[in-house]
Parts: sequence; C-alpha cells; structure tokens
Amino acid sequence: MGVFVFLPLVLPLTAWPVARLAEQRLHPRTATRLLTAVAGVLAVCSTLCLGLLVIVGTAQLPGNPLPDGWSDPEVRAAVPYDEVAGRAAIPALLAVLLSCAWAAWRHARVRRRAVAALAGLPAGPVAVLPDPDPYAYALPGRHDRVVVSAGMLAGLKAAERRALFAHERAHLTGRHHRHLLVVHLAARANPFLRPLRTAVTYTAERWADEDAAIAVGSRRTVARAIGKAALMSRAPLSVTLPAFAAAGPVPRRVAALMRPAPAGRAWPSAFTAAGLAVWGAAAGATVSALSSANSAVTLFAILRAATPM
Repeated sequence: MGVFVFLPLVLPLTAWPVARLAEQRLHPRTATRLLTAVAGVLAVCSTLCLGLLVIVGTAQLPGNPLPDGWSDPEVRAAVPYDEVAGRAAIPALLAVLLSCAWAAWRHARVRRRAVAALAGLPAGPVAVLPDPDPYAYALPGRHDRVVVSAGMLAGLKAAERRALFAHERAHLTGRHHRHLLVVHLAARANPFLRPLRTAVTYTAERWADEDAAIAVGSRRTVARAIGKAALMSRAPLSVTLPAFAAAGPVPRRVAALMRPAPAGRAWPSAFTAAGLAVWGAAAGATVSALSSANSAVTLFAILRAATPM
C-alpha cells in the first residue's frame, strides 16, 4: 500500500475548487446530485482509511486483542510510520464516529420535534402553524408536508405564497433533505469536505428555486418571494431540513433568478469549465474509492496471510 493509504485522507482538499466550479457552472440539479455523491464517497473512503491505520498501527501494542501475526514486520511495512499513524488514527476515528452519531441523533431529534409540533393539526400536504414568527420549511416523512407559519403567510402576497409552496414542494419532490444530510455527515467525517456541504446547501436551494419558477411561471415572483422571506425569516430549524429563504446566499439566489434559466443539459462537454467540474469531481471520487479499495484488499490479504491457522 505504501503512502497511498493516506491518499483518501487528503483528496478531499480538492473539494473547494470542485465545489466552486460545480455550483457556478452546472445546473443546480446536476450540481447537487454530483457533489452529494462525491462527498459521500470521499467521506466513506477517508473513514475506511482511518480504520486501516488503526488496525495496522495498533496490532503491535501490548495487550491488544488482535492476532499476534498482525504485528509482524511484513504487516507493519504496509503503512509508513505505522506506529505513529496508528496511534494518531485512534482518536481521529473515534472523533469521526462520535461526531457523525451526534449529528444523526440531532437530526432525528429535530425531525421528531417538528412532527410533534404538528400534532392535532388537520392532516394534509400543508400545515399552517399559528405562530407570528415567519418561517417555512419542508418536512419529509411518511406523509410529506409543507410547514409554514401564519407570520410568514401574512408577509407575502398571493403570488408570492404560491412561489413559497412551489419551492417547498420542490424540496420534497427532489428529496433534498437526503442530500443535505449526506453532505452534513460527510463534513463531520472529514472537515476538508465542508466546502461541499456549503455548496450543496446553496445548489439545493437553487434547484428548488428553478422548479418553483417553472411551477408559477415567473422567475421574478420567486425572486421577490425569496427576498421578502429572507428579510423576515429566523434561523432554520435544522441544517438538514430545507427552509425557505434560510439557506444559501440569498442575494446570489435572487440574482440568479433575474437571469435566464440555466440550461438543462446534465453533463456538459469536458472541454468547458462546467465539464471540468463534472469530470474533475468524478475523477477525484474514483481515485479515492480505488485507493481505499486497493488498500483494503491488500491489507486483508496481508492480515489473512499473517493470521495463524
């Protein structure tokens, strides 16, 4: 394996330029799906890499429960500086697992609280809460619902309300909460992936903006609704629940809606900036996945050969 075992840990450094190119050059739908997939692959690969380092680097420590053959020099030679890397990987892997578990638990708790807040309200695709604070968000579940406060509805005109509902329904139809949760967990697993989380938060909102503009037939109406809602809204309920006008740089979203609709072509030519974003992200994810798979297979073969029968 050699130094290539460390490659999945540092490849996420390419996330920043990839995220910038994708969110600027790709259709929001394509950018969201692509960046989510890249973040998920890179997060899994970097976590697997930490696990490999823990196994190889700690097999020689006294009192460990691992087979004695796993501490042979041939096994330790699979990872450069195995002793230092292995000991450093232990707290890093624990931190990743605890951070991801806490984020998943917090997301589940927010979902439960949001569902509990709707108890007693009439069943239907829209739930209006008698709350003067302005907010609106998409609540996925067994029965998807758009949740909006009376304060938000009071601040919007009829056409802007239609834009709001179209935007939130687009979040539910596109299952944007899944994309947001994946990139949120990925950023917890590897801090180098935070640019992808920020980019997907923006592109998911842009995706919903474009779908809402098609549904209501007016890009200007959606832009006006987003701007007004942003001036009224409070912080979103959760970073993994899409909230109207509460995620992403609102001025950029409004400016994008003032321009013509983006081209719907999913995969641009590789000879354009957009194409470089697509193929660069795909290449980075592929190299990381192959590197991790090669490291895992090689290590498995070494450990199997070193295991006493």
